[in-house]
Amino acid sequence: MAPYILKRLLSLIPVLLGITLLVFGFLHLIPGDPAVVLLGERATPEQVIAVRSQLGLDKPLPVQYLTFLGNLLRFNLGTSIISGIPIATELRTRWPATFELSLAAMAIALIIGIPAGILAAVRKNRWLDQLTMTGSLLGVSLPVYWLGLLLIYLFAVNLHWLPPSGRLSVEAGFAFQPITGFYVLDALLKLNGPLLLDVLSHLVLPALTLGTIPLAILARITRSAMLDTLSQDYIRTAKAKGVPQFRVICQHALKNALLPISTIVGLQFGTLLGGAILTETIFAWPGIGSWIYQGILERDYPVVQGGVVFVAIAFVLINLMVDLSYSLIDPRIQYK
Repeated sequence: MAPYILKRLLSLIPVLLGITLLVFGFLHLIPGDPAVVLLGERATPEQVIAVRSQLGLDKPLPVQYLTFLGNLLRFNLGTSIISGIPIATELRTRWPATFELSLAAMAIALIIGIPAGILAAVRKNRWLDQLTMTGSLLGVSLPVYWLGLLLIYLFAVNLHWLPPSGRLSVEAGFAFQPITGFYVLDALLKLNGPLLLDVLSHLVLPALTLGTIPLAILARITRSAMLDTLSQDYIRTAKAKGVPQFRVICQHALKNALLPISTIVGLQFGTLLGGAILTETIFAWPGIGSWIYQGILERDYPVVQGGVVFVAIAFVLINLMVDLSYSLIDPRIQYK
């Protein structure tokens, strides 16, 4: 297994090179000048030239790209042009927020999506199956920004059940000192019940919004995998021997349907880490997604490049862990 892990880690190098090249190229195609954004529209041409020289933006694009790669090899992601804060510092602050949101969204998708897919497969072509498939199609089709605004309007504006944005209320934020950066975990470590409820109430709406698409995909994939497994001869043999239906479904069918399900879980979780830009922006969630979005608006090249590289590394490592988990599901799988 060790040679396989090393091989996958080495394959990360060309992937990152391609990603950095694409991000660098697309960023410099966006109209606007970071120096003008930093100085304001009333800046004189001399001031703009001086700032561009200070930031290294007056150099040819290949030189700027090679400089970025050189810094990356030294684990130096640079410094934000606008705020002056090191990219590594921002990532340490914002990564827990994105990971916590993605984890909550994936938990919702797993808790609802997999049972829904199992029930749809067991009740094939019945009303429950049709309802599940219609709901999953609707979940995939709904735009994230529209769903997020709808949930805010319904549960925050009209019903006043949940807060509309942020990770923590203003009152709780004054006295709260994070330990790990994961607010749910921090509240548990502090044994603070009111703080935990406040954190969870802020997490519900963005997690529901972000988890809708993976929930729908998981339901459909689970249904398809279960239908394929339930049609196998060993399932019919188990039923003929009088094995209870619950045991047949959970112990025999679901276990053998876990390979495609685990693959989708890994892919979707990696996608959530990098695809939460709209959700974090709508709910003012201080994570990597909203940070990258703000960097794009402000032409803050180091922010966008550092954020995208970090998300790419996380995505590849998550997929590696999913591949390694196959041996736990089926010990017969060998890695080469």
